[in-house]
Amino acid sequence: MKTLTGILVFVAIFGAGASYYYLRTHSFSAREKPNAVEALIARNVRRLAIPFGITGMENPVQATALSLAEARDHFADHCAVCHANNGSGKTMINEGLYPPAPDMRLRETQELSDGELFYIIKNGIRFTGMPGWGGEDEVNWKLVNFIRHLKDLSEEEIELMRELN
Repeated sequence: MKTLTGILVFVAIFGAGASYYYLRTHSFSAREKPNAVEALIARNVRRLAIPFGITGMENPVQATALSLAEARDHFADHCAVCHANNGSGKTMINEGLYPPAPDMRLRETQELSDGELFYIIKNGIRFTGMPGWGGEDEVNWKLVNFIRHLKDLSEEEIELMRELN
C-alpha cells in the first residue's frame, strides 16, 4: 500500500512540475496556433459550459422561407463579423480569436443539438469570443434554424447578406 501511495504522490508531483514548466515556457497568445491538447481541452470545456437538460430542448420555430430570411438578415448584421456570411469563420476578427469561431457548417457544430445551439447563442461561452447575446427566444430559435441551413446557403443568399454587412 505504501508503494502505491508513493507512486501516486510521485506522479502527482511530476505532473504538477511538468504542468508548471509548460505554463512558464509557452505563451497563451491568441495569435499562436494551440497544440492538440489545448484544442481538445477548449472543445470539451464548451460542453461543460452547457447545463444539463439543454441538449433535449426542441426548436419550437419552423424553418420556413420567411423565418430563414429573417434569421439570414440578423446573422449578416450581427454574427457574420466573426462567423462570416457563409459560416466559415474566415474573417479578419476571427483570425485573432482563440478559440476561434468554428466553421459552423462542419460536423462539430452541426452535431450540436438545437438546445445547445440556442443556449450558446443566448448565453455565450465564457473564456471565448462568443458573447451571450440574450435577445428574444424566437429570434434565437430562428438563428438555430439558419445555422442548420448554412451548409446549403446559395450564392444569392450570400449576396443578399453582403448588402447587410
